Amino acid sequence: MSTRKHALLLFCKPPIPGLVKTRLTVEKGGLFTPEDAAEFFRRSLYDVAEMGFEALWELDAAAREAREANPEAPEHVYDFFISTTPAENLPVMRETFESIGEWPREIHYIVDEGANFDEHFDNAFEQIFALGYNDVVSVGGDQPTMPRSHITQAFQWLDYLDNTYDNGGVVQCPCQECGVSLVGWTSKTPMDHKTVYYNLTGRPALDAYVEKCSDAGVQLVSLDPVADVDNVTDLAHTTSVLRALAYSKQAQPDIFVAHRTLAWLNWKGIRVGTPPNEDRDSRDGIDVPHAG
Repeated sequence: MSTRKHALLLFCKPPIPGLVKTRLTVEKGGLFTPEDAAEFFRRSLYDVAEMGFEALWELDAAAREAREANPEAPEHVYDFFISTTPAENLPVMRETFESIGEWPREIHYIVDEGANFDEHFDNAFEQIFALGYNDVVSVGGDQPTMPRSHITQAFQWLDYLDNTYDNGGVVQCPCQECGVSLVGWTSKTPMDHKTVYYNLTGRPALDAYVEKCSDAGVQLVSLDPVADVDNVTDLAHTTSVLRALAYSKQAQPDIFVAHRTLAWLNWKGIRVGTPPNEDRDSRDGIDVPHAG
């Protein structure tokens, strides 16, 4: 019986004031103090991690069912990794997660290294592949609206691509600003992050991944877009989406709601507003008054 190892990677900084989500702070045109911005990120980290653990539990269950139906089917092992940098931030990240109690499965911590973001990202992937993992799916900590199904589908697609193509494949989920909220590939895929984020041509990250796949002849699977949170506009969008998801859970009990993030936003009294319709979308000449 063969064993296939899969890694879910949370690639992020620790929630230290002044280090994370600075574009949400007042001095950068946002709403929060540096402490509040870090607290928002901390809540989001917990929710993204919880969502990821739930997804891995679902994948575990599906793998058990497959082996019960076919004892010759491979065993699938799903592990959770957190990568941060520099090394002195690792204890902070560990303490961040251990401070709220025990998590559903072991968290593996690593330190990524490099001269720029691309190199740090590559180094995290390389460390995990060196441990014998067949694929890596990476998400950030600032995507509290990420559906659990995106994680399960990402691993399922990579398993399919790995079994179908000699060079595996890539899975990605676009974000709202021409970047990605999720990206992953198999250990045999000729892919890296070089020139994706650190580039001198202004090419967006999403376009970069597509072009790199095309140049290497690698198959690419794209999931539905999910927004991350960098600025006030992103925060407004995420706040409204989380409130919609929370209400929808009455009819859709299986959806994941980032309850820690939403509870904090509600506690802070965050309200989302938009200009009155007549100020930006005149209907004169389009709508005809009803003649009653």
